[in-house]
Amino acid sequence: MDGLSEKLMEELNSATAFTIPIGNGVPISMSLAVSWGIMLLLVVASIWFTHNMKLVPSRKQAAVEMAVEWIYKFFTDLLGEEGKRYIPYLGTVLLYIGLSNLCGLVGITPPTKELNITAGLAIMSIVLIEAAGIRAKGAKGWLKSFAEPVAFVAPINVLEIFIRPLSLCMRLFGNILGGFVVMELIKLVAPVLVPLPFSFYFDIFDGCIQAYVFVFLTSLFIKEAIE
Repeated sequence: MDGLSEKLMEELNSATAFTIPIGNGVPISMSLAVSWGIMLLLVVASIWFTHNMKLVPSRKQAAVEMAVEWIYKFFTDLLGEEGKRYIPYLGTVLLYIGLSNLCGLVGITPPTKELNITAGLAIMSIVLIEAAGIRAKGAKGWLKSFAEPVAFVAPINVLEIFIRPLSLCMRLFGNILGGFVVMELIKLVAPVLVPLPFSFYFDIFDGCIQAYVFVFLTSLFIKEAIE
């Protein structure tokens, strides 16, 4: 049992992928390196999919247009016309988290099991949410909104600024880490007979659901901020 615990802790601790030779050296964790790889993949894929677009679309262009149209329709239904400017961010985060959570299928540890990664995503989202509120209401209206519906709830409304990113961060981190721990335990106990349904649920279904939940809650918070 001790060997099982040690093996699990080795898997959970993010190893250093490489070191940037600046000063005494800047270590780059494996989670951050994988995140950079996913970002590069998304950039290359977006360039390839949008290259040489035509008025009469090819099958590739038609498929991309359908996917983009679905994303815009989904978020427009949530945010309304005023929230359309935030859809590119939400769509990008959805793709990033989805790909990050699916890394386990190819034997790569999901970067979203790292608290620093999920915290960074949550901080970006809360900055966007508050910026959306300031843009919609103005700085004065945004400050006044903390005293609504009555003034004595202002401390609670201010506290929400810190509670929301914590909720987004810990929900994503906890679910992905929990699924990762369960799968690693199964692999250690039965390395040959790993049940496929478990892998399908934790690596695919749960990973996609968590990506959806993150952007869904972010869009709801933006909707509340711009109303």
